[in-house]
Amino acid sequence: MAPRVVVLISGTGSNLQALIDAIAAGSLKAEIPLVISNRSKVFGLERADKAGIPTKVLALKPYTTAGKSRTQYDADLAQLIVAAKPDLVVLAGFMHILSPAFLDQFPTTPLINLHPALPGQFDGARAIERAFEAYQKGEIKHTGVMVHRVIQEVDGGEPLLVEQVEIKPEDDLAALQERIHSVEHVLLVRGAALVLEQEAAKKSNSTSA
Repeated sequence: MAPRVVVLISGTGSNLQALIDAIAAGSLKAEIPLVISNRSKVFGLERADKAGIPTKVLALKPYTTAGKSRTQYDADLAQLIVAAKPDLVVLAGFMHILSPAFLDQFPTTPLINLHPALPGQFDGARAIERAFEAYQKGEIKHTGVMVHRVIQEVDGGEPLLVEQVEIKPEDDLAALQERIHSVEHVLLVRGAALVLEQEAAKKSNSTSA
């Protein structure tokens, strides 16, 4: 049975598509049993539907409108994922900061995130825009992409894969975004494969011990 990878999205889902394509090509030995979005009517949901992957939308606003807390939202989100019995949870452009109410539900299941910046630089939102602005001010010469483990600190988990991305003098923001996204698509697939290999090795060692 292939490892089960649950993917969380918030937007166009281009990184989700990279995972779907890698699975279809056989370069990522996994299946995606569920895609969850915290926003409705995003293109990433259409990508999942086209690939025959079940989807769920769980938005925060109905919780806050009803007087419920972010903690309750995170707990419910976690239960949705737990029910899908994942071997790996991938945050692929998921724009929501996760609390311990979520993270504590996955003591052994690995969670990874893709972030368009180098470790310790431009954590949080608008990372590409902020890197471009810093380059224009002469503060940096390049940026990058990383796949890292998810902890409560935003984009502060252990980096698993890191790749530097050049910023060219002739770049505008759109050109830099395109270059970063092309790196993201490759790095996320590699990161998912790496973690699944690590988990398989752990299981193998535990059964042979």
